Amino acid sequence: MSLESDINSLVKSVDLELYDTVIVNENDETIYRVSVMSTEVIDGKRSGVSLDKCVELTHLISPLLDVTPPVSGDYRLEVGTAGIERKLSNIGHFKKSIGDKVSLLGINKNKIRGTLAKVEGSKIFVETEDETIEIEFNDIEKAKTYFEW
Repeated sequence: MSLESDINSLVKSVDLELYDTVIVNENDETIYRVSVMSTEVIDGKRSGVSLDKCVELTHLISPLLDVTPPVSGDYRLEVGTAGIERKLSNIGHFKKSIGDKVSLLGINKNKIRGTLAKVEGSKIFVETEDETIEIEFNDIEKAKTYFEW
């Protein structure tokens, strides 16, 4: 099994959903970041993830990384939520964000803002005030969720 699938199993064991794992370098420090989401949906929105759940998950993942480190050399494990505003970089991210407000930048520099309605295959459907826009995943240069205050 791969490290990510092992981590996914641990995430599921505490009733959460794995959003992403990524290695980043910030301030001369390597960080292995594990982002999770709640599986619970209330009124069409995902509920939050408590700090206690993130700590519990950190204690579960840490021994696994002692045996199978994600990078060579020193690094820091960081477990947290994917956040209310997050990057959407693969089809799985879009599927996990249905119902959320999204901002997309197409490869032809067109901007789309609206509610992510559905994902069918590689097609993304966004409801704007005027229409439902269909865009091919490969035609998206950048995408993220956003929160309207």
